[in-house]
Amino acid sequence: QVQLVESGGGLVQAGGSLRLSCAASGRTFSRYAMGWFRQAPGKEREFVAAINWSGGSTYYADSVKGRSTISRDNAKNTVYLQMNSLKPEDTAVYYCAARLESGSYSSKDYDYWGQGTQVTVSS
Repeated sequence: QVQLVESGGGLVQAGGSLRLSCAASGRTFSRYAMGWFRQAPGKEREFVAAINWSGGSTYYADSVKGRSTISRDNAKNTVYLQMNSLKPEDTAVYYCAARLESGSYSSKDYDYWGQGTQVTVSS
């Protein structure tokens, strides 16, 4: 069982930056691939980024590639999403998720989810 708690969301102006954090409980965090997803009002949840258990492989949605960096610190049981050059269309609730196998683009592949953190980008 893994419990995930996101933090770091907030209100930021377009062009600004935010770093989201996701703290995981349990001693087996390093076994899990981690993903970030987001959901805007009236839209389906969409993939943002993922990272494998070691941090050696990362994956990004085209919409955030070049503007965002996913990373993890297994000693701190935490995964991060650094987002730069934020745009109003990045406004959404951001969720982190965990799965035992490799990183995946599909939300259906993840077994554990956090409660989400709101990111609002003003124009």
